[in-house]
Amino acid sequence: MQGKEWLDLLGWTQEALEDIRFAGFSYIKQGQYRVALKFFEALVFLSGTEQYVYDLQTLGALHLQLGDHLVALNYLEQAIKINATHEPTLLNRAKALFLLGYKKQGLMQTEKLEESEDISISNQARALSLAYG
Repeated sequence: MQGKEWLDLLGWTQEALEDIRFAGFSYIKQGQYRVALKFFEALVFLSGTEQYVYDLQTLGALHLQLGDHLVALNYLEQAIKINATHEPTLLNRAKALFLLGYKKQGLMQTEKLEESEDISISNQARALSLAYG
């Protein structure tokens, strides 16, 4: 069964998915990353909305936090295939590349992000470049 079929079978709406997302973020805020991971894995399976990319990116970020760098990169790559310009995802991808030892690719990614209009993204990219460059 596909995610949409499960939603129909359960009688869940997009509001139910938002509730799951909220619960997942609550666990993230508490530092309970492994618990939050389960919520976002469910969301990626069930979600067919525009939030899907965000949920993939969050899964990638959670795996980065847990030290599962290759798994993180996989989720981040999936998110980038859907939205190639989402800067937080690109920043997390750069982190994953550095942590996996792909220094050249990580530097190429951060170089682009240092030009971001979002000061937070550009500063974090610059910090990564300095730390790993």
